[in-house]
Amino acid sequence: MAVSTPSMLQHFHILTLTHRNAKLKEIGELVAAFEGQDGLRDRLTRLKDRGMVDEVFYASTCNRLLLLFTTERTIDDSFKRELLAEPVPGLEHLRHLAGLRAIKHLYEVAGSIDSLVVGERQILGQLRECQERCRSWGLIGDDLRIITNQSVLAAKDIYANTRIGEKSVSVVSLSMQELKRHAPSRKSRILLVGAGQTNVLVTKFLRKQEYTNVTVANRTLERAEQLAAGFPNGHALRLADLDTYRGGFDVLFVCTAAAQPLITPERLAALLGEESATGKIIVDLGVPADVAEATVQAYDFTYISIEHLRVLAQENMDFRRREIELAQAIVERHLEETETLYQTRLIERAMSHVPQRIKEVRHTAVNKIFRKELADLDPDTRELMDRMMLYMEKRCIGIPMQAAREAVLRV
Repeated sequence: MAVSTPSMLQHFHILTLTHRNAKLKEIGELVAAFEGQDGLRDRLTRLKDRGMVDEVFYASTCNRLLLLFTTERTIDDSFKRELLAEPVPGLEHLRHLAGLRAIKHLYEVAGSIDSLVVGERQILGQLRECQERCRSWGLIGDDLRIITNQSVLAAKDIYANTRIGEKSVSVVSLSMQELKRHAPSRKSRILLVGAGQTNVLVTKFLRKQEYTNVTVANRTLERAEQLAAGFPNGHALRLADLDTYRGGFDVLFVCTAAAQPLITPERLAALLGEESATGKIIVDLGVPADVAEATVQAYDFTYISIEHLRVLAQENMDFRRREIELAQAIVERHLEETETLYQTRLIERAMSHVPQRIKEVRHTAVNKIFRKELADLDPDTRELMDRMMLYMEKRCIGIPMQAAREAVLRV
């Protein structure tokens, strides 16, 4: 790793509240305090105007709030309390990381190493949106531009060179994979019982797979109609009318909040009517199970249970966690590159005046020190001298910059 002075990156800081050190409710309350009444831009700008930070980047998800910023101030409880105009529970619980530890954490978040669901790529897109928003607000300068851009490169490297994002850990996604394995026709009659968030996700998968014949049964008819409206041949009915439903089904998804199994042998017999259970697929995503054990025992259908899917999800999550070691190695390599990149950038900043100083030397030489001698030259010689000096000026500008870069890389 390139040698750097202890203070070179120490002005980078992160304050964060995550699923690892807070309840989701507490995170949500703090996010609301920052973003409430569309005041996020003003609140972040206020931090700059008051001199608390030089640059700042803000990101939030359902299980994380993250502030990345640069400052020379001491980060303590007093600093945390000053982040918002009004006291808010949770500010004191913000975890503080500085220097390389802060940058490493950002790379781990972008690469989904530190996510609630390891390997979910959605976080990278969210961070990029937050980066663009903060940039457009004038909150990100050269320092955070370097670090946030490097976090994107690190994340892409992780996704490209590890299997951290493979093998789904979502039971809904796994249920659809299991369904595809049985290859039901796109014209199959799909019956969804329940219209909660789980079945909302199911409908998204069904639309993506171009299923068209979908009936939704729910306790509230309006909610069932909303889901059914997303399909060309969608229908809705009240859950209370399920026993009199005679439309049949080829695939049944069931996920409700019922305390007792909803799909009893008697109810399944009614749903089947004159049809055989053989060849039917029932996907049970309820917790507790919505399909009675007696129903599974009494009929010959393909049963995809929540417990089976949860076992698969855990196996897949274990697989992803084993990829974290490879991902961490990639993060370490990008941290080394970041130190070198930032050190080079510091040199570029320090030498930014060099081109202008060289131009001033040339101007002084031509117009003062050697003015009389140059005046005695014939036009062709004078033109040649001008071209020679211009060439030397350009070369002299590039030589120290190249030498400085090479010195950094040799360290």
